[in-house]
Amino acid sequence: MSEVRGFGRTGGTKDAYLGAAQVGDFKPKVRIQMMIDDDMVQPIVDAIQATACRGEAGEGKIFVSHVVDAIRIRTGEHGHDAL
Repeated sequence: MSEVRGFGRTGGTKDAYLGAAQVGDFKPKVRIQMMIDDDMVQPIVDAIQATACRGEAGEGKIFVSHVVDAIRIRTGEHGHDAL
């Protein structure tokens, strides 16, 4: 988990600084990143949606992507063993 700053579709405020357009008003956000087995993806997505959805703008997004490999540097383990 990490604290990040950004904005969604609403964008931030647009100002000019030294003749160049600047976007401000970044909002504090939380980014949660997980590496999980494929069979756990849907239950975790369902749990996040059930918990986080209030029907309001700014509730966030879920991105699902594939990880090609995971390597534990200390032991050299690959794949599931590295998790």
